[in-house]
Amino acid sequence: MEHTPEALDREAEQIIKEIGIPPCPAILTKLMREMRNDDPDFNKLGNLIGGDVSLAAAMLKTVNSPFYGLRTKATSVKQAIVLLGLRNVAQLVTGLLLRDAFPGGSSDVMEDFWESSSAIAQINACLARKFKGIDRDEAYTFALFRDCGILAMIGKYPDYAPILPGAKPDGDDGVTESEDKCHGMNHARIGYHLAKTWFLPEDICQAVLWHHNYAALQDVSSDISMVAARHIALALVAEEIFVRGQSLGKSSPEWVAGSEFALGQLDIGPAEVDDAAEEIASEEAEAA
Repeated sequence: MEHTPEALDREAEQIIKEIGIPPCPAILTKLMREMRNDDPDFNKLGNLIGGDVSLAAAMLKTVNSPFYGLRTKATSVKQAIVLLGLRNVAQLVTGLLLRDAFPGGSSDVMEDFWESSSAIAQINACLARKFKGIDRDEAYTFALFRDCGILAMIGKYPDYAPILPGAKPDGDDGVTESEDKCHGMNHARIGYHLAKTWFLPEDICQAVLWHHNYAALQDVSSDISMVAARHIALALVAEEIFVRGQSLGKSSPEWVAGSEFALGQLDIGPAEVDDAAEEIASEEAEAA
């Protein structure tokens, strides 16, 4: 088997075709188009989402969950849009559609994946408010799609054991190196091609591809965009905050590998990560 980047790209595209993952759903394209209008039509948005019964039901169930902490429960899609705001609704719908795109969503591994992925995306959106120069919506979307290649790998390789946030690969290899050795493919490369089929911005696609390769990210001669690098750095901070919360303050192995890159890219120090973690923990406690 060839292991050139071009050959690996062809294999990644073939894996996505074999699994049968649909392209970006038309409903999401229409939703984003309406939201970009100067005066978005809430009725039209509600009708778009409400036209998909399963999506509308999943959205209302999620909106009314304890995570959002709404004092008034939403009884309709339009009411949910009013209560949450357009940005939150767009983020929520994107996540639900991505989840629907993959089979086997009821498995324990899938549930663990979605729990960590959704939480890190929420934290990343919060962090984007604190660090200038990063679009909040794009920060959420990147964090949600960052590890989407894991879902495709689960569907392709029966013996694939994903390395979720907080876990460490066996041996001294990094996450993608370990996957390449076991399967001749890694979730970052597959995720890159999946992100492109969903027509995500090129900076986000790049960030998906390179998010574990800190050597390339710190190489000044690489073609990785500054926007992509900042997305990767911010999401790494978000992952670290999530893992600390889950492991009583213990750092993520990925943070150990990439913290120097992340702190330098965002021009912050460890104390600012600690402060952000405390702020987010306080906000979550208030919302509970």
